[in-house]
Formats: sequence, C-alpha cells, structure tokens
Amino acid sequence: MTPPRRMRRRPQPPTPTPQPAPEPAQPPQPALPEAADGQGPRANPERLYSVAESDDARAELDLVTLIVARTAPPVSATPEQAAVLRLCHAPLSVAELSAYLRLPFSTMTVLLTELITAELVHARAPIVRQAVPDRSLLEAVMHGLQRL
Repeated sequence: MTPPRRMRRRPQPPTPTPQPAPEPAQPPQPALPEAADGQGPRANPERLYSVAESDDARAELDLVTLIVARTAPPVSATPEQAAVLRLCHAPLSVAELSAYLRLPFSTMTVLLTELITAELVHARAPIVRQAVPDRSLLEAVMHGLQRL
C-alpha cells in the first residue's frame, strides 16, 4: 500500500491587504538557509540528531531491504517510529520509507536499527525474480493450450 499522493504547493501571488497601524520595531528574524536543491528552507539538522539518538552499531540495511512491521505502534514509540510501524504493515523498502518520512538514509538506518532490536519490525532481503523461462518452453505450452 502506498500513502496518498500530495499535491506540491505552488507559491501564490501576494494579495493586497490593508496596512495595520505600525507596531514597535522588532529585531529582524534570521532567514532560514536555503536547501541545496533550491526547494525552500533547509530542515534543521538538530531535529535529525534527536531522531537518531543512539551511536550504537547499526543493522546491515540496504536501500532495497524490505521492512515489515510485526506489531502495531506501542504507546511509548516516538512519532517517527510510530509512522514507520504504520507504513510497514505491508513490506516497504528502506528507500521508500526514507522518502515517505523525508528522512536521510543514515537517519533511517538508525531508526530501523532501534526498531529491529526492539523486535517491532522484521528486515528481509528483497524477493529476487526468477529468470524468465526459455521462449521455446513458453511456445510449447501455448501450442499445447491451443490444441485443447
């Protein structure tokens, strides 16, 4: 199951508003640094550090490793952990989870390592498709079915 698609917000032209009475001068607010891709303000790196709390050993996860939730989110789960557990009722790759939650891969591996050690999720290798059968075999089956 994939989460619903969201429409990207486009900047709207400013609408003229009546000017209120001037207020006392306030110090200017520092502007947020722009992201490298030019898509608006960059996320606060302190937030990522608080999500990825531990510096312990990480699980060997790849971008295509499938994650499956074993249980529903417990009450003690952080918002990010609860979101992972809700999304993973069907198998999802680490890359998909990282994209849905808008977290970098390194932060996602720390988060998933915590969930794996708590036995809330199961990580498994992706399912590799079998090689396509020989064309002559498929033609023989097709001809056999046509004779029936």
